[in-house]
Amino acid sequence: MTAALDDSFHVFDTTLRDGAQREGINLTVADKLTIARHLDDFGVGFIEGGWPGANPRDTEFFARAATELELRHATLVAFGATRRPGGKAAEDMQVKALLDSEAPVITLVAKSHDRHVELALRTTLEENLEMVRDTVSYLREQGRRVFVDCEHFFDGYKANPEYAKQVVRTAHEAGADVVVLCDTNGGMLPAQVQAVVGLVLADTNARLGIHAQDDTGCAVANTLAAVDAGATHVQCTANGYGERVGNSNLFPVVAALELKYGKKVLPDGALAEMTRISHAIAEVVNLAPSTHQPYVGVSAFAHKAGLHASAIKVDPDLYQHIDPELVGNTMRMLVSDMAGRASIELKGKELGIDLGDDRELVGRVVARVKERELQGYTYEAADASFELLLRDEIDGRPRRYFRVESWRAIVEDRPDGIHANEATVKVWAKGERIVATAEGNGPVNALDRALRVALERIYPQLAELQLVDYKVRILEGRQGSDSTTRVLITTSDRQGEWNTVGVAENVIAASWQALDDAYAYGLLRAGVDPQE
Repeated sequence: MTAALDDSFHVFDTTLRDGAQREGINLTVADKLTIARHLDDFGVGFIEGGWPGANPRDTEFFARAATELELRHATLVAFGATRRPGGKAAEDMQVKALLDSEAPVITLVAKSHDRHVELALRTTLEENLEMVRDTVSYLREQGRRVFVDCEHFFDGYKANPEYAKQVVRTAHEAGADVVVLCDTNGGMLPAQVQAVVGLVLADTNARLGIHAQDDTGCAVANTLAAVDAGATHVQCTANGYGERVGNSNLFPVVAALELKYGKKVLPDGALAEMTRISHAIAEVVNLAPSTHQPYVGVSAFAHKAGLHASAIKVDPDLYQHIDPELVGNTMRMLVSDMAGRASIELKGKELGIDLGDDRELVGRVVARVKERELQGYTYEAADASFELLLRDEIDGRPRRYFRVESWRAIVEDRPDGIHANEATVKVWAKGERIVATAEGNGPVNALDRALRVALERIYPQLAELQLVDYKVRILEGRQGSDSTTRVLITTSDRQGEWNTVGVAENVIAASWQALDDAYAYGLLRAGVDPQE
């Protein structure tokens, strides 16, 4: 049962249709149903599910949605076109498919640019108006709520403003609840959008919406400019997915409306779910979440400079425009060669380590971080390695669960085309010397397996660890095969993930350092006391 907010302002999501046109996104019906549930959890007012009748997948989506989707907040919307030139809406098969979808709301795309009418539709300007009038009024007679997307509206307005406005009037007078002005080519700027929306609103008396593409990088700004001019319906996509460079991003638009404009556009408590919803949808479409996305990116409230950290220690609001918890995000302190004492102290608190007023300890940590980063280490991307470094300084000795005597990795390229990788490790753990050998599908994998063979008997917690990502970078300013290499490893214990770093002139040696830290941190997380 839909629990709608006040109908005076609409948040309309088109991720499942327009967002799915992004290069690299290919949604199954199951994917679309999952995303629809996430969007409903977030509390958007309308979810445009696709174009029934245009392709089997969207037709199946609406058929399954009728029985499988239990929307609490959103209303499902079907997208389609006005009837064909020279026909009747009541006899048009595309219009019939829209009705068959059983969606309570239908969005019709209509031509509002005179050249598109004549060149793309190959009909007259008057017939295009009749297509809009006939289709809208027919769908209204069938009991459906109708929104009309005026395609290429802003370009059409530039070319022939009177005709573009006549399309808006015709849709409004035929019964469309909202007429959406579309910047289909994405070429508009905020001041232009605000001026046009204001003029059209005054001249037509229609309820207006905005649909902005991001080709100038202004889609979010253009959307908010339209709101400033009187638009009360915003069309967006999750994470800005969409054709070419994308659409207006749902999350910064909604955050701005709620936190900057003071508009109530989401159910109570929904805004705090924004970061989770953003990342969940990114997982479904199989695209890595943008780390620098406003509000929901992991770097949105990350602070690196020592000057910032000093101010944040006094008051976080001095360098943050909102409390990150309002959108379900968190403040992060990045540790780098730019770090000062405040950065280290705040990072320690973030990791649950209170450094108190030990200025000497903090000074040693700052000096060590700067020295290590000069060698090529990066701790802003390797929190686990930094925490081990910090604890080493606190304890006055390395916090390790085993001592390495030596390790060796062999790569053998055989004449029969078989590539063999074997590693041998010699370690000491709990007073016992252990020698282990293992094969792998690469030298690093072989080292990982050998280390597991050596240690899992003593530390069974290591069986839960899994290497989930591995990145190698040749450091800038170094060239050739003898360049210094940095390796970042992401490890999981099924409960969470952590990152470790290694640096050496040999990629295998750098990988070993990162593995060593990954195992040590995994045991630390498991609550194991370090013992030799």
